[in-house]
Amino acid sequence: MALGAAQEGIDVRFAVEADPHAVATYSHNHPNARLYADDIRNLKDVDIKDGQVKVVLFGGPPCQGFSTSNQRTRNSNNPNNWLFLEFVRIVKLCKPHWVVFENVKGIVETERGTFLQNTLQDLSNYGYTTSWWILNAADFGVPQRRFRLFIIGSLDGILVEKPDPMVTNHVTVHEAIADLPDLLNGASVNCVPYKRNPISDYADMMRGGLEASSNHLVTRNAPCILERYRFIPQGGNWQDIPRNLLKNYRDPDMCHTGIYHRLREDAPSVVIANYRKNMLIHPSQDRGLSVREAARLQSFPDWYEFKGSIGFQQQQVGNAVPPLLARVVFRTILRNHRRK
Repeated sequence: MALGAAQEGIDVRFAVEADPHAVATYSHNHPNARLYADDIRNLKDVDIKDGQVKVVLFGGPPCQGFSTSNQRTRNSNNPNNWLFLEFVRIVKLCKPHWVVFENVKGIVETERGTFLQNTLQDLSNYGYTTSWWILNAADFGVPQRRFRLFIIGSLDGILVEKPDPMVTNHVTVHEAIADLPDLLNGASVNCVPYKRNPISDYADMMRGGLEASSNHLVTRNAPCILERYRFIPQGGNWQDIPRNLLKNYRDPDMCHTGIYHRLREDAPSVVIANYRKNMLIHPSQDRGLSVREAARLQSFPDWYEFKGSIGFQQQQVGNAVPPLLARVVFRTILRNHRRK
């Protein structure tokens, strides 16, 4: 979200992040922002007020407990599901002019909408006019079908309407990653040149004139996993794998539909979340996605470099809000603010 805000000209001055690997990535890519590298529950004061500027506070509390793919802890008993109260606490502490709250769309249904309604009510109690939308990233130029909830709060009484889709033809996986290098299972060379010129405006925008890019790391899968990949067509999943190759599964027919999904090159990607665990497969190569390929499908420009071991890089990419989607949200807010 910080990258999307910065791309719209917002001066991002302060951030909170507890994960040390995400801290390293954020510090590297946002060197001018002050970073509180600790649990938000330990943050007692924030000095961000400036009488000369309008302040916007944005964030996304942990969303795993609200995801529709997580039925085990998708309830009010999951303590992480209550971290949205910490976000609201910081709103009360800072009283920013604008508030942007992001989460998965599953929060709308979790506990019959309790978390969503509590957040809206708390913001209203603090004087904010609120609106909320569910946006599909693919409708705004991101090569990925990813639905996210955004709550917008205005201290100046502005009701912000949902932005209209910006594209009619969605950016495809092929258009997004075709210029990236061919890689092998377990690839571990960080910086690699491109294999061809960009084939789309999207790829050209992501490259930004670079000759090479970083984070070309691929999980090393066992030979039995690679053997399974061979049987999966684009758009297919574990159901295309011969059952004799799934003997280590207690009941293969109980596998999640997202497991062993090979991306279609002629369509936007499915959700880039925990893509190592889900074993998302490259459209034409029998391997998992590289960190850079996943970052492209999330709309991170190639200059943006992820830090930490491959597992932590994958986690950061999967957890992120697509910068292009965030940029649309901030652009919408700025337009409404200027009209006032």
